[in-house]
Amino acid sequence: MSDHATNVATEIFLAHRNLLFTIAYEMLGSAADAEDVLQETWLRWVKADLEQVRDQRAYLVRITTRQALNRLRVLKRRKESYVGPWLPEPLLTTPDVAEDVELAESVSMALMLVLETLSPTERAVFVLREVFDFGYDEIAAAVGKNPAAVRQIAHRARQHVEARRPRETVSSAQTQAALESFRRAFETGDLQVMLDVLAPDVVLVSDGGGVKQAALRPIAGAEKVVRAFSGGLRKAEGALTGELTVVNGNPALLVHLNGELDGVLAIRFEGARIAGLYYVRNPEKLTHITAETSLTLR
Repeated sequence: MSDHATNVATEIFLAHRNLLFTIAYEMLGSAADAEDVLQETWLRWVKADLEQVRDQRAYLVRITTRQALNRLRVLKRRKESYVGPWLPEPLLTTPDVAEDVELAESVSMALMLVLETLSPTERAVFVLREVFDFGYDEIAAAVGKNPAAVRQIAHRARQHVEARRPRETVSSAQTQAALESFRRAFETGDLQVMLDVLAPDVVLVSDGGGVKQAALRPIAGAEKVVRAFSGGLRKAEGALTGELTVVNGNPALLVHLNGELDGVLAIRFEGARIAGLYYVRNPEKLTHITAETSLTLR
């Protein structure tokens, strides 16, 4: 490929890069693997005869989806031996992600955990159809199925997700007040205040990956969650602080112990109460919260 052709290919790829990364990340739940998929996509893209490519965006999405599907099948096997619950890799996201309700929900920890229960092909079809609104013909070309089969897969995946999809609440003054109260309670160890802002059926999921201490199963119920935090606070040797931030388009705390990052605590609200807490402590999953990541549905 000539330098001019390479430059043209590069411009086209960069124009769609955020979209391709978002697709790969939503399919994989791992920013590191999504970056690898984009590298593989690029290597195949620069070898393509661009004069024969009628729809550049669709072509790039097709390559990305196929590479993500291959990697997703490997990840499925890897997760079978993972120590404790597996949570998606958190991303420090740009402000526009939180402002886009549809995008923020699609990359939320809660929904991405639901997507983990789908088969690789179901996940690819659901993401491309329900999140990015691709046509059945485009999806069929990407996943190697005929359009009729894709329609059936999409219907089955949609039903599966809808039955398990958490009901999110958009940010409000009440939500912000509860978030601030939780942060203060977390830092001061005021367990009664913490209990007051938790929904009765709140669930805490923690991911240490066998490297950092974490509960090996989800903890359900406000009192049990408070006891879990109480135990963790007592064991913490030093000062714990929680910095309010936005991760995956949703509220979160960057948890520091003696000034060093200990983990990311993503928070899901229902009404003015906290209904879900997702604590990622595995150091391997904390590499994408030092700089904002741009995501897009288009």
